[in-house]
Amino acid sequence: MQRFFVERMAMYSAYHRDARNKATHFVGVPAIAVSLLIPMAMVRFADLGGYWLTLATLFAVAVMIYWIALDPPFGVVTAAIFVPGVWFADWVAQQTTLTAWTTFAILFVGGWIVQLVGHAFEGRKPALVDNLLQALIAPVFLVAEAAFALGLRKPLHDAMMRRMPEFLPKGGAAAAAE
Repeated sequence: MQRFFVERMAMYSAYHRDARNKATHFVGVPAIAVSLLIPMAMVRFADLGGYWLTLATLFAVAVMIYWIALDPPFGVVTAAIFVPGVWFADWVAQQTTLTAWTTFAILFVGGWIVQLVGHAFEGRKPALVDNLLQALIAPVFLVAEAAFALGLRKPLHDAMMRRMPEFLPKGGAAAAAE
């Protein structure tokens, strides 16, 4: 799984080299992720003693398992950060339909505006345009970027950076040296 994770992270990193683009993702990715949970939280399956089992809960659990399988340390941290987003989405979904859909729209559209501004700085389209599964890597990437900035997990960072040139546009290796 480590090799697969390094490859996914290298690909995502190749689309996110500009510091301004990375910064916008720390706002846009959580906004979009939470926004998508809101309509899923409207789909309820069972009342578990005051907490409704929803499509958002099931999706979040599946994604968290995926993150942990990809890389246990980063996966656990990402999952822990994601849990309040799931709770918030569940809470919003219990408000009026107008409130829920308005919150969804503001977070989704606002998140994408921020993301696209970042990609304008980058000069490259979002990674998920070429590989939709990159959307699931984005939250883990943010945790990894924060850890790398703190000097943590250097061998993983180095392995990722060695693979990144494969995913750069024309001139890959030369562009990676910039």
